[in-house]
Amino acid sequence: MVKVSGFTIVRNAITLDFPVEASIRSLLPVCDEVVVNVGRSADATLDLVRSIGSPKIRIIETEWDMSKRNTVLGVETLRTMRACLHPWGMYIQADEVLHERGAEALAAAIRQHDGDPRVEGLLVRYLHFYGGFDTVATHRRWYRREVRAVRLDPALDIRPYQGAQGFRVGPGHRKIRARLTAAEMFHYGWARPARALREKRELGKTMYPWRDASDRQPLLAWVPGLQRFQGSHPAVARAWIESRRVDPERTIAPRRFRFRFLRYYASGAIERLTGVRVFEFRNYRLV
Repeated sequence: MVKVSGFTIVRNAITLDFPVEASIRSLLPVCDEVVVNVGRSADATLDLVRSIGSPKIRIIETEWDMSKRNTVLGVETLRTMRACLHPWGMYIQADEVLHERGAEALAAAIRQHDGDPRVEGLLVRYLHFYGGFDTVATHRRWYRREVRAVRLDPALDIRPYQGAQGFRVGPGHRKIRARLTAAEMFHYGWARPARALREKRELGKTMYPWRDASDRQPLLAWVPGLQRFQGSHPAVARAWIESRRVDPERTIAPRRFRFRFLRYYASGAIERLTGVRVFEFRNYRLV
């Protein structure tokens, strides 16, 4: 039986209203340990993680160098990977929750591919919630797949890439070789209450200073490709969702056409006709 470590990083989870308890709980049934890197926080994030109370959880307390801007996420994720004890790792971000109907599929895929050295990582499908818990964003700037299970042998030198959205291999950042799985990751970063989105904006001014994060911009601009979600949310996230479902301030701005949206309409039409997502950014290569 292949043993699996879960790993994640988190800081100021209460201030930013991350569903980190649900994130961690979604890994516990399919991991032998879950390593949580808790950065020094201005709130009770450490107590929140401790309160989960699972013997599988191993906390490492850290001090994040925020002067590194967005690369601090990769630095701290790599630190957490290196603290894991087992040969495979399941990675989750603090605003993501792994759906239980795919968690076992991801674990089974690890067992299936463990003996094949060509497979360095495994992909999950993403649902990006936007402006609440009943709408998903789908145009091609929202990644539809990302690697969330990786081999942890340091000799392979698999490392987080840039802001730790995905993984690459070695100092040359070769794309990781990955296989598809049936697992689904629910991303709630843009579904949080307006208060948390404002905190996200303020943090972004420091971490992503090249982005337009002016207070004159709407918290939730309208974007093409918004669709109604009609499925079920992960069971471990439902209490968190229900307590945040109603928020009069969390509204998507009125529809406003921009010429740059034409490329999304065009690529969306091609995808619907052919199943191919053109110009898709991928951190991985399918094998």
